[in-house]
Amino acid sequence: MEKTGFIPQVITWAKSHGFENIKANIDGYEKPVSYERSQDSQKFTPDVTAVNMYNKHYLEVAMKSDANRGSISKWQLLSELAGLKGGKLYLMAPRGHVRFAREMVTQYKIQAEVVQM
Repeated sequence: MEKTGFIPQVITWAKSHGFENIKANIDGYEKPVSYERSQDSQKFTPDVTAVNMYNKHYLEVAMKSDANRGSISKWQLLSELAGLKGGKLYLMAPRGHVRFAREMVTQYKIQAEVVQM
């Protein structure tokens, strides 16, 4: 299944955990703000953003993929942004992808909470 197919599950999880003002990178939702990296003009759009306790959080679907380097860069950026805003980066890992997500977080020292979906 493609990553975008898991975004509705992420939104359901966010709602059930008290998140509000949910924006998602799928049809039917307001799109989250994209961030551009100045050194190479690469754009990153979070899968889902939400607010909880007045802090902005980022929720990303974490899957084993060929585009690991891009994912890692995106996670590092979102983790940093979340930290600046008092929020958190949640890596939402579907079954079979949890170990991969945890290994990446450890290997690249990314501040994120891995959540099994």
